[in-house]
Amino acid sequence: MHSIAIAGLGRMGGNMARRLVARGVKTHVWNREPERLAPLGAAGAVTAKTLTELVAAMPAPRAVWMMIPAGEATETLFLGLLSLLQKGDLIIDGANGHWRDAVRRAEKASAAGVNFLDAGVSGGIWGLEKGYCVMAGGEKPAFAGAEPFIKALCQDGGYMHCGGPGAGHFTKMVHNGIEYAMMEAYGEGFELIKASPFGNMDLAGLAGTWNRGSVIRSWLLELAQNAFDKDPRLEKVSGVVADSGEGRWTVEEAARLGVPAPAIAAALFKRFTSQDKDNFGDRLSAALRNEFGGHGVKAR
Repeated sequence: MHSIAIAGLGRMGGNMARRLVARGVKTHVWNREPERLAPLGAAGAVTAKTLTELVAAMPAPRAVWMMIPAGEATETLFLGLLSLLQKGDLIIDGANGHWRDAVRRAEKASAAGVNFLDAGVSGGIWGLEKGYCVMAGGEKPAFAGAEPFIKALCQDGGYMHCGGPGAGHFTKMVHNGIEYAMMEAYGEGFELIKASPFGNMDLAGLAGTWNRGSVIRSWLLELAQNAFDKDPRLEKVSGVVADSGEGRWTVEEAARLGVPAPAIAAALFKRFTSQDKDNFGDRLSAALRNEFGGHGVKAR
């Protein structure tokens, strides 16, 4: 069985490490900013100030789960780990990176004898308490080596080996594209109610009602109720909704494959327009991103 480390202790990585520790898994941790190590050490994790120290403290075979921002930061960490790990060790890329980068990294890791998984992770800031959802891509032996840790992180039945290298990040990309469209639909619906002659309706109460038996019930609707309970008219939230990349990639892949995805495309373009104006529907989308992922919101 692999020993496990979480490299990157932000909103997601820190809580993932805490969940593993809470389930009795000996968990090693590292972070680019050392000040984040002490709270994890107090929670029971084994801390390391450098990657060299991290790898040296872990018995082989090792599994290091990267949870830092996609792009240059992840690439730098990947190359650093590849220079330190041994044959039979495992790197798991948990960033919201492009799936083609995952394919490339899997090939590079394989040439060094190191296993690689790309893991799309969903669950946001609620994953610590409720459990995460993980979509993994890579070779089956690599997935088998990571499965005990993935199972400990997730809700029952909340993980899947989606296919070969790149499949995890591709699936998470589409997942986030769907998320864009669902958030936009809720935003438009509540904006229509607010603009109607019945605009003084209790929106938190309506979200709660819809979540009990209706065909549009969902966790996002629960989070909408949370947001309305805190700020009934969303007067403290700006309608600027960030575009973090996955929606763009989903629309690009849809265009490349000739697959119609008009709802996701419209939701993506609406995020672009939200940068220039402030309306109620966009404020709900911004509030929802804060509720499920702890993403910052701009004050009005």
